[in-house]
Amino acid sequence: DLRLVAGSRNAGRLRWNTPAPEDIAPDAWQQAMTAIAEELEHTRAGLDSVSELAPDFARLAARAQALADTVRAFMQPAAPDTVRWLDVAGTLRLTESPLDIADMVRTRLLGHGQPENQEDKRTPAGDEAAEIPCRSWIFVSATLGDDERLSWFTEPCGLEAARILRIGSPFDYARQAALYVPPDIVRPSDPAHSAQVARLASDAAAQLGGRTLILTTTLRALRAIGDLLTERLGATLDVLVQGQLPKRVILERFLQGGADGGRGCVLVASGSFWQGVDVPGDALQLVVIDKLPFPPPGDPLVDARSRRLQAQGRSPFADFSLPEAAVALKQGAGRLIRRETDRGIIVICDTRLTTMSYGRRLLAALPPMRRLADAPAFEAALAELAQIPVGSDS
Repeated sequence: DLRLVAGSRNAGRLRWNTPAPEDIAPDAWQQAMTAIAEELEHTRAGLDSVSELAPDFARLAARAQALADTVRAFMQPAAPDTVRWLDVAGTLRLTESPLDIADMVRTRLLGHGQPENQEDKRTPAGDEAAEIPCRSWIFVSATLGDDERLSWFTEPCGLEAARILRIGSPFDYARQAALYVPPDIVRPSDPAHSAQVARLASDAAAQLGGRTLILTTTLRALRAIGDLLTERLGATLDVLVQGQLPKRVILERFLQGGADGGRGCVLVASGSFWQGVDVPGDALQLVVIDKLPFPPPGDPLVDARSRRLQAQGRSPFADFSLPEAAVALKQGAGRLIRRETDRGIIVICDTRLTTMSYGRRLLAALPPMRRLADAPAFEAALAELAQIPVGSDS
């Protein structure tokens, strides 16, 4: 019923600041929500009537009631300092998220404002109350932010007073990796941008015999670049596109690459492939990023956080969008060099990195790779990589 009320929308996040998500009739939405809650409560009542027959029935009854309570909660206004939206895809996902988790971290993780447990923690009679034992939490990541205080991470987590330790990378990026920003590529807003990215990536992948990962910032670009690469390279290389196969299967095939005389691989991916993907060795020697990964402006969570910063007299771009892009860009670039013997090139097909004033901050967030100034320098670096035999460690 909810899916029918949402109509023919295919994908995206709908803002939900009113009783119903944007552009959806409130009466029809509330009617469908009420029907779901009532059906869940009827299901719970039916399961209660047979709960003595098996333990599973009691657990299912509790689950049905929990779901009914969740639906009822979504029928009420969103809590303060939260943002609510509707994900529209093949099915629907109703989401309510806090704008940050600072209060949760302080109370549930660090124990500020409440005792560790309900027992009276006192020393022998007459002595003052004993302090709650301190807990230490250590957060470790290669991409917690680009500023000295790592405020991209510490501020929304309520950890401004945390001690910060920054440790240099064991990789020799100046020797192992190079960065190239094509100077003549059109701006990402140009309709020809994806085609130019695909042309550059296909030419380079053909020279390397595969070994190429293209990371896109949108599903539209994913499909466009994937189709163009399949058309240009499908006869000689395996073009793997996210969504065509399960992620595990795609990564296993890509890791195999052109080993044992097989066909080389090119992988086009978005979303989850920007982080947590480990392809060491020469199976991956070229990472192409289609454009700077700024948060999507139409996203309800991005919009809500930006409005809150604006209300505080701060800049949504400088204090939110730019730090988010810096971290995401560093995560994407981090797919290339995974061990001390890896070598490769990162191509960022967005001239804003070198022409806009904020580009300096984004460049500073990247590893200290050597820069390739122009197309001849890029071609020379590719030719050097192409001499490395498949299956070697350097």
